[in-house]
Amino acid sequence: MFQSKPRIPNETLANWQRIVDLISRLTDVPASLVMQTDAPDHSVFVTSRGPENPYEVGRKFTLNERLYCYGVLKNDGELVVEDATCDPVWADNDDMEHGMRFYVGYPLKWPDGDVFGTICVLDRRRNRKALMFRDGLMEFARVIEADLQLLSEIEERKRLEAALQTALDQMEQRVEERTADLEEANTALRVLLNNVEMSRDEYDAKVLGQIKGLVLPHLGKLRSRLKADAAASAYLEIIDENLRAISASMSNRLTTMFETLTPSEQEIAQLIIHGQTTKDIARTLSREPSTVEFHRNNIRKKLGLQRSGQNLRSMLRSMQ
Repeated sequence: MFQSKPRIPNETLANWQRIVDLISRLTDVPASLVMQTDAPDHSVFVTSRGPENPYEVGRKFTLNERLYCYGVLKNDGELVVEDATCDPVWADNDDMEHGMRFYVGYPLKWPDGDVFGTICVLDRRRNRKALMFRDGLMEFARVIEADLQLLSEIEERKRLEAALQTALDQMEQRVEERTADLEEANTALRVLLNNVEMSRDEYDAKVLGQIKGLVLPHLGKLRSRLKADAAASAYLEIIDENLRAISASMSNRLTTMFETLTPSEQEIAQLIIHGQTTKDIARTLSREPSTVEFHRNNIRKKLGLQRSGQNLRSMLRSMQ
């Protein structure tokens, strides 16, 4: 079902004008008309051009039983009146004002079944040519209805395109709003994470400062006093190593981790960070690959990566 009836464009009107003019010439009638119905009005929409045609475009009639076209619409089909003066039903019809006693007409409909109007021919005499041309007149009616079909399809396509564009615009608006919401949420999340990171770093730095400033100096003094006690010295070394391990795990700085490495391990760690393989490092440092591999294993052990499967270079880069 089409939502609305489209306007008839000038190009289509020009085609219909040629049709009614051709019908008038072929049937030798003074009037060939396309009528438009907008109840209760029935008006001349297109009229053939000729000096004997009394019907002008825009002339309106009120639909009633004394109007030929009313009979077409009532029958929903062909109406033929060969001589109204001999037919009591049509003897006093409105078109007799102009002496139009001969009539042939057919309904015109929109593709959804609604009435557009009629196509008809009228004459002041019984017209044999027009009677024989009835099939042709019906075909011209189909041509006009085909135009109405095309216009309706174009109108429907425009309506659907407009609806689709509206839906796309609404979807785009929702996407923009959703994107803005996500960006705002991401910004808030980044701020939160930064605050958490800063708080964690501040806490770690505070604890590290306390360990280095308040604990490690006293361990040094204890170490010098407990040299003679082997068992006490061993426990002291364990405490010292554990404190340094805790300090290393709490610091996110590569320099802090490097403090736990030997000079050779530091050198190799820097080359690993820059993407060099064991063979590359061996060539660079003029050492055996087995020696480089030994130091790599020690670095992994100090970072707690034994049997973890984690990439050593990735870990070192994450600590930068």
